[in-house]
Amino acid sequence: MKKLTIILMASMLFAACGGGNDNKTAAAPDPYDASKKTENGNPSYDPNRGEGKFTKVEVAASLDAAMATEGEKTFGVKCSSCHKLSDEKLVGPGWKGVTSRHSAEWIMNFVTNTDAMLDKDPKAQAMLELCLVRMPNQNLQDNEARSLYEFMRKNDGVK
Repeated sequence: MKKLTIILMASMLFAACGGGNDNKTAAAPDPYDASKKTENGNPSYDPNRGEGKFTKVEVAASLDAAMATEGEKTFGVKCSSCHKLSDEKLVGPGWKGVTSRHSAEWIMNFVTNTDAMLDKDPKAQAMLELCLVRMPNQNLQDNEARSLYEFMRKNDGVK
């Protein structure tokens, strides 16, 4: 009986691991694929743009208070456990002065597409080396990211 059980389990294991799927789907090409080199041999990546969809964010000279209030709520729920509003590092870097260190596009791309930025962006990788903890994807929507950026501006003294 033991041999029959072993044979049955082994055949189930082989059946589960075997078989192929001939319906292969092509993955979308990665525009920042490291195998695609520029003239100087570097990967085709623009570190000023970041990795994501935000290429031009319109930022008014004065603060949008309603948006900043929404951003503060998002900060309280998704960010405050790892970030302080001062320049002090908690788990992640402090937020004081963040809008002067990074562009709106870079920040919004980072908070909405964290994994790709940490994998490809030199500035994000440098921060990871300092913090030693990978920022988790917070699944922020575009409007949440924009509100969060406005709250960062408020924290940096924009009126």
